[in-house]
Amino acid sequence: MLSSEDKQEIDTLSDFELADYTKNMLSEMATDGAQDNDIYVYTRYKFLSNNTFTSYVPSWIKTNRTVKEYWGFIKIKYPSYAERREFIKNEFSDLLNYLEFSQSSPIEQTIVFNESHIHQQWEKALSRKVNDPEGAITIARTLIESTLKFILDEKHIEYRNNIDLSELYKEVAKSLNLAPEQHQEQIFKQILGGANGIISGIGSLRNKLGDSHGSSKTNIKPQERHSELAVNMSGSMAIFLLKTFKEQS
Repeated sequence: MLSSEDKQEIDTLSDFELADYTKNMLSEMATDGAQDNDIYVYTRYKFLSNNTFTSYVPSWIKTNRTVKEYWGFIKIKYPSYAERREFIKNEFSDLLNYLEFSQSSPIEQTIVFNESHIHQQWEKALSRKVNDPEGAITIARTLIESTLKFILDEKHIEYRNNIDLSELYKEVAKSLNLAPEQHQEQIFKQILGGANGIISGIGSLRNKLGDSHGSSKTNIKPQERHSELAVNMSGSMAIFLLKTFKEQS
């Protein structure tokens, strides 16, 4: 059982201290250190319930709910202690840098949204397709959503915060003259209708197989082929939409 002293120590940590504490705890548990499930569960709860961390939390922390599940994940992912420590350090790097220096979310920071940025996110998703297919699918969906919102923001077109991905795409398609109803030729209607289907499919796949929601015992676990399909489709569509926007601009 978690002692009152340990609970109080965790409760009084600042955001930066909590992130650093979590990183060090995970690193220690991954390298033959003490594996206290009560501390793991409580620290994980405090970490995930902090809204400041929403955009930074690695998907594997969300899916490994006990120290036993975490140990099973990390020992298979990397065989050596050095690899595990490096992996955890890299996964927490952006969060710790933000908390220590910038105090503003990377999503809120000015980024150069171009083909290079999309390819970076594309490669990031592909790197997870084998060991973390749920995370890869979530990144794929986020890449499409970010691209669509970037275009609408640049065009000063308002949209609801909770708008569905397929509805978000319809707004962008209409503004870029990519909606099927804006064309007379059947071949263009067919291709553009297929593009709409791809976006809708990525959103549905993420909701069904991604890591953003809790899973029941009957949920289908995504395989590498599922995540690779979602990632490659999202990357191709993001590049196509961004190039179309830039050419018209």
